[in-house]
Amino acid sequence: MHSLLARPTRTSVVATAATLATGLLAALPSDAHAAPKGYRLVVAPTGAPRASDHGPGTVSRPLKTLAEAQRRARVLAARGDVTVNLLGGTHRLTSPLRFGAADSGRDGHTVTWKAAPGAKPVVSGAEPVTDWELDDPDKGIYKAQVGTGFDTRQLYVDGVPAQRARLALNRSDISLNPTGFTFDNPDLDHLATLPDQKRIELQAMLSFTNRFAPVESISGSRVVMQQPAWDNNTYGYDTIQSPFRTPTFWLLNSKSFLDEPGEWYLDTTAGTLYYKPLEGQDLESAQVELPRMETLLEVGGTYDEPAHDLRFQKMAFTGTTWLHPSSPNGYANQQTGAFITGVQPHRPADAFTSCAVGCKGFEGARNNWAQAPAAVQVSAADGITFADNRFVNLGSVGLGIGNDANAHATGVGLGAQNISVTGNTFTASAGGGIVVGGVRPDAHHPSDERMTNRDILIGNNRIFSTALEYLDQDGIFASYATRLTIEHNDVSDMPYSGIGIGYGWGANDPGGSPEYIARGLYDFQPIYDTPTTLTELHVVGNHVSDVVHTLFDAGCIYTLSANPKGTIKENFCEKSGQLGLYFDEGSRYMTANRNVFLNTASQWAHANNQNSNLTGDQTLIGNYATNPNITGLVDGERGNVVRDNTIFTSGNIPAEAREIMSNAGAADPKRGRIEE
Repeated sequence: MHSLLARPTRTSVVATAATLATGLLAALPSDAHAAPKGYRLVVAPTGAPRASDHGPGTVSRPLKTLAEAQRRARVLAARGDVTVNLLGGTHRLTSPLRFGAADSGRDGHTVTWKAAPGAKPVVSGAEPVTDWELDDPDKGIYKAQVGTGFDTRQLYVDGVPAQRARLALNRSDISLNPTGFTFDNPDLDHLATLPDQKRIELQAMLSFTNRFAPVESISGSRVVMQQPAWDNNTYGYDTIQSPFRTPTFWLLNSKSFLDEPGEWYLDTTAGTLYYKPLEGQDLESAQVELPRMETLLEVGGTYDEPAHDLRFQKMAFTGTTWLHPSSPNGYANQQTGAFITGVQPHRPADAFTSCAVGCKGFEGARNNWAQAPAAVQVSAADGITFADNRFVNLGSVGLGIGNDANAHATGVGLGAQNISVTGNTFTASAGGGIVVGGVRPDAHHPSDERMTNRDILIGNNRIFSTALEYLDQDGIFASYATRLTIEHNDVSDMPYSGIGIGYGWGANDPGGSPEYIARGLYDFQPIYDTPTTLTELHVVGNHVSDVVHTLFDAGCIYTLSANPKGTIKENFCEKSGQLGLYFDEGSRYMTANRNVFLNTASQWAHANNQNSNLTGDQTLIGNYATNPNITGLVDGERGNVVRDNTIFTSGNIPAEAREIMSNAGAADPKRGRIEE
């Protein structure tokens, strides 16, 4: 760890704070009324000349590290507004920046971290890779020495996530079993000779899940998988052995698989990175970034002392990975970034067959699902703003707001209040853009009211071409929150849903769900008699396009469970690979009006009211669609109101629909559409 970024001992923290307080405050007027209203600190990018953590932190003599700026800002925050300006260039971290109550604005003041005027700073958790040399002339593979003691699932080359070396498997090549699989194709038997077998993974792209499980060993034609990853990936719904759609399989992460341009492999023992360049790519000039960190910013205090009054503006966050899927737990995702981890106590011995499409034991797992963490995290916080930033080349979710505690490095989840996320861009990362809320019981029925996520604005953001590895994640996803508004965002080029709201399949709503009584869920949790925290969630004026192009069972806007006083209004959905508006299990009490659905592959609106789901009580009025089909939503049935919706053709768009289309999506301050 770089000495200037290492965390000081408790003694040195006290000494440093005392020194800074003496030096900084001595220069201030003794009369509090005469004190200046704001203070400015300037930080240079990594490696900049003339930067010093012992200097004044001015433009001409900037600080050397963000960590030093943070220490000084804590002292100055007691006196007024503080602005930390980042100069242009890359600010490389070797440990995350954590912001708690001590880093917060005080007495109505704000601590702002932002780009210096005209600058484009980048906050990165990656290290550059240089000094490439040719390793295999016949295959065109290059190598570079990067050191040992770390692992990564990502590599970024010229701003594009590169593909880990992989080998495609035909479904007929393998036979699945409770411990792994066997090769039915004798051409694959040579894989038993591969080194580092425990680093090889199986990727299974199914219907609404994209799963990863690591190999334990390969012997002859027999592959044994690591546990509990295999058990968890073959447990529940859309499982590896019983998917809801024809699966696609790959083996990943062996140097022997490295045969396509743009692929890479890291030998962690030798510290050697291998890469096969794309056509025309010159590694002498290419920017190759190897991530070493999983998080960059961790904003969060406690419920008694939350982080507060912090603003982050006009910065780029980049260069992270996420290593949990490489662990023996793999990535046994269930839906929208929630996954099973650890040994499941209620899993029966014959679960590979008896629980391949759900079972009672699987229901006992629901309340302990984990969430994928974000590179930038906010929880136990009040009054936090992210404005005009760029989240790119990250190893999981871009921004996580009030997720469960397991998804926060601070160990304190939920409790995100008065949060504003406006004008940001999210792209080219392994996971989704923004995730609000948790999925565990304290998220929907908090044991402490301060856990409630509330009063959150997600507006004027662009989320596109992301969730490149964890395909099950949305552009914007919100599980449980009170008074959340998602408005005027552009969401495009996503493998799954564009915007997802709600969770729990209606099982946690008042009175429970007859469907989940039948499944046995309530042997493991109560039937609640009070509403969840999901209420007054509004999806307004968004432009969602080219979504559901890889996975299935999704739409431009997807909902689960009751959302009292919820609205879906004036959104423009185009080119969905499946549905436009999808009310899934337990969706209730929402009004959808004046939305436009152009060229959706399937129904413009669909409600899953099969079995004994309580889906209903929806109001759909004044919407426009080119696909005439609507299913599960009949006027006068199940409390639904479905009236005055217009079917049109793309060559004859009604004037009101044109107006909705024109006004939807993100905009600049002049109301013109944001340019790339």
